[in-house]
Amino acid sequence: MFRKNRLFVFLIMALMLILSACSSSTGGGNESSGEKENNSSGEKAAENSGKLVIYTARDQTIVDQVVGMFNEKYPDIQVDVLTMGAQQVLERIRGEKSNPQADFWWGGTQSAFMTGAAEDLLESFKPSFDASIQPEHKDAEGRWYGEMLLPEVIMINSDMLSKEEAPQDWDDLLDPKWKDQIIIRGVLASGTMRTIYSAMIHEQGADNPEAGYEWLKKLDANTKEYAQDPTNLYLKLARQEGSLSLWNLQDILLQKNEHNQPFDFVYPKSGAPILVDAVGLVKGAKNLENAKVFYEFLFDPETRATLAEDLYQIPTRTDIDTDQMPEWFKDIELKSLDLDWEVMAEKEAEWMQHWDENIKGKNK
Repeated sequence: MFRKNRLFVFLIMALMLILSACSSSTGGGNESSGEKENNSSGEKAAENSGKLVIYTARDQTIVDQVVGMFNEKYPDIQVDVLTMGAQQVLERIRGEKSNPQADFWWGGTQSAFMTGAAEDLLESFKPSFDASIQPEHKDAEGRWYGEMLLPEVIMINSDMLSKEEAPQDWDDLLDPKWKDQIIIRGVLASGTMRTIYSAMIHEQGADNPEAGYEWLKKLDANTKEYAQDPTNLYLKLARQEGSLSLWNLQDILLQKNEHNQPFDFVYPKSGAPILVDAVGLVKGAKNLENAKVFYEFLFDPETRATLAEDLYQIPTRTDIDTDQMPEWFKDIELKSLDLDWEVMAEKEAEWMQHWDENIKGKNK
């Protein structure tokens, strides 16, 4: 009996020694290190995972490429994109102010973003690339940054008109010989068109818009149709239902070179409204950190170079070597109309409402 008890005690002591050795090999500093590693990886996963909801006015081709590039780098972030007109994005974010559904506003005029900032719809944020963006291409409080520059130009069907035969400047569009040759993308829903039309009013005199309204009446008289969206505009021009439009340079080049559409452009002699196409964080965003990750990715020099080459985008970053820009960019002189963008932002809604109620379709 005594021998059995001694054997039992011996076994108990041996077991305690084994447990102590195991504890020593996994404890102390190693255990703390393991906890830090787990916490660190957990924090990193949290930063680069979850959802991201984007409202955008970008063309679907651009959305597909950029989101694809982003998910190659951040595969655990689920990106949900809702595409609509630039003005519709503003109105939707405004309507959702008390319960924001979007995290990131991708694409729209500086006028729209100025309005969004004034209405407290945008979050202040100073990204890493802040110093590379000129003051006129960003908000002083960091509520929006211009992503790219969009010259607004005269668009032509190159199967119907050569560049030499086409109107060479804005006023040339009012010549009666172009009656029923112009197809315009629906104005109110389009940031591009609102900018062009507001710029034409501004050019005639922003203090008194009556001269600008008269200009738009003459343009309306030559306009055959207002297309409901860009896809409809491209379809009608390609079918030769009209030979002319007003549109942004990037989308014209994209349709021409990537989709083999019979489109080309004339850069107006007097200059173009060069729209600063911007981005921003939605105030109260539910996935704010992921939105910041997308923000930084979108402005990364490598991303900008790819988008210039593939999608004809003109970056706002001033620290990108122009020698690295594609040939199409080097051939363009970016002559700008002298516009007061603060006045444009302040007056745009009033001017466009007047156009819609008193000019559109009333001058045939």
